[in-house]
Order: sequence, then structure tokens, then C-alpha cells
Amino acid sequence: MSPASADIPIIDLSGPQAEVSKQLVDAAADHGFIYIQNLGYDIPAASIDDAFALMLTKVHQVRKAVQRTSRRKAGVLHPNQQSRMDKHARRDTGPPEPKGTHLPINPLHHLAIAFNFGEFINNKAQQPIPPTVAADEARFSAFADLCRVLCLKILALLGQGLQVNDFFSSAHFKSPSGSGTILRFLRYPPPSSTSHTVDDVRAGAHSDYGSITLLFRLRGQAGLEILKKDGTWAPVPVSPPGTENDPSPPILINIGDLLSYWTNGLFRSTVHRVVFPTNRAEGVEGESSTDPRYSIAFFCHPMDDVLLEPVPSERVRGFVEEGVVKNPYAERKVLTAGEHLLMRLRETYGTLYEDKKD
Repeated sequence: MSPASADIPIIDLSGPQAEVSKQLVDAAADHGFIYIQNLGYDIPAASIDDAFALMLTKVHQVRKAVQRTSRRKAGVLHPNQQSRMDKHARRDTGPPEPKGTHLPINPLHHLAIAFNFGEFINNKAQQPIPPTVAADEARFSAFADLCRVLCLKILALLGQGLQVNDFFSSAHFKSPSGSGTILRFLRYPPPSSTSHTVDDVRAGAHSDYGSITLLFRLRGQAGLEILKKDGTWAPVPVSPPGTENDPSPPILINIGDLLSYWTNGLFRSTVHRVVFPTNRAEGVEGESSTDPRYSIAFFCHPMDDVLLEPVPSERVRGFVEEGVVKNPYAERKVLTAGEHLLMRLRETYGTLYEDKKD
């Protein structure tokens, strides 16, 4: 493994809960990214394997159909109302400005293609889905439910660590239709199928919109990098040392913008990107970008009507660090989570969301 790899803590959630909550808070404050060592009791390895199998055998069968769906009027709806394919790429490769941490739009196409599911109710997706996917709707829903349970566990532990009880967990999943939570299946085509330069990236530098993200990756597939405090980029191994023989790679957790806002910058919403490692001098030993890259992300969002006010935590109130961007909106107006999400979607996708009024 390259010595430049990101130094991200590995946490086993099965330990003494008071100690685990402290570890999570410290990792969220110091790194913004956390490995959850997945030994099978958080999300079974078989369930993760099944989700990737669904992606490989079902999602790609509907690529053209979903692209046609995304061109219809329904394609401009909130992401928890419409499954669609999104094309992600870079606008620039320099370090992002504090406000420019959304996923940039790029004139290059097909550097990443994403299939989104919003919330499920009674194992049913709450958006139009193609028939070939609908046949396995319950399997997609079951995996989303496992992700939801893990998110609530982590949010509860973070609240415990900050001594704010259920502040975070109670803001999520009160009703399935009222949040921007997304289950996303991502495919990055191999470098040989795209026209790109040494400076191009597969997904541009960005932070995540929501509270926390669960990321599932396949062993041997390179590409993810995080921006360190010193302004340099570091690769994030799929299986860091000590986890190579686990039933599945660790689940990678990253703190999103909303947890950073709620904690006035104590928790770091770390900027990250997906690159072509073969174009760079350093990477992770044993990982490659020769083949297509697949990943699954669960973007956990609070309910749309939740206010983004600082948590009543002594540690948050006492936090001061030079250069840390606190909630940039609280001084002007305390936004709701839904207002924040729509604002960020408009920044990212432009006119696609201009006609949404509520």
C-alpha cells in the first residue's frame, strides 16, 4: 500500500458502546471519513454481495430505458421521486473553494453513471422504475432497510458521544416520503471506453449534501481519494491493513454537510473525488482502474422539515479551529434540510431543478 494512502480510523461497532461513540465522534472531528469494520453483524456480507449482483445483472439492463425516462418531465423532480441516470464528471481539478464542494457538472459524458432509488414504503419504491428492476424491488428495498438501520445506529452513537441523546437519529426516517435519502448504484466505465486527459477525473471534487453516507466498494477497484488538511489528495484503500480477510471490505462512512452544519464545523464534511489512478504516480497496491468500477452509496438525509440549528452540545459550543467553515447559512437564515438539499441540487444540476417550488 502506498504510504500516501489516507489515514482513516477503523472502528468495530460491536465494542463497548460508550467507547465506540467516543471513537466515532473523534473520527468525525479529525477525519470526516470512517471505516466501519464489517464482520457480518452490521450488514451481512451476503446482503452486500446480493446488492452488487443486482447492480451487475439488473441495473445495467435498464440503462437506455432510464436515460429515456430522465428526459421526460418527471426527470426534474426531487431525487426521492424519480429514478434516473446521472452523468458525473469534473469542471476543474484544483482544490475546491469552501462553497464549491458540490459535485460539479462537466461537459465530458459517461465518466460515471448512477441509478437512484429514493425511499421505499412496504418494499415499494416511491418513484417510477423500469419493469426489469421492479421484479426485484423487494431485494433492493431489503438492502436499503439494512442501510437505514446502520445509519440510525451510527447517528445514535454520534449523538451519545456529543451528549445530545437522540438529536441526530430522531431527525431521520420519521416517515419514508419526507427526506432526500437516496440509494445509488454507480458504474464508472473503464478508462479505455472514455476519452480523457491526465487531468480528468471520474467524479469531481465534492462533499456530500446529507448527514452521513455509507459507501460499499469491491476489492481491487481503485479510484477514491480524499482531500487532506494539508491540501493534498490521498487514495482511500478498499481494504485497509487488518481487514483483508474480513467477510467483506469495511463500510466506508463519510460525514456530510448537514452533520458539519449541525456541529458548527466540529464534524468534517471532507472533500473527495474519484480519479483514474493509472494516470498518477501513486495509488494503492493491489488496486486498479483497468476495469469498470462499481460502488453503492446510501446517502442518508434527515427529514425535509428539520432545522439545521447547532446541536446543544458543550463540545460543539466550545469548538474553535482556524480555517474551519462553520454553517454558512445559519447567520442569514436557519434552513431546513429540504431547503438546503434543493439549493445544493440547483447549484449542481442548474436548470434541472429550477421549476420545483416546494
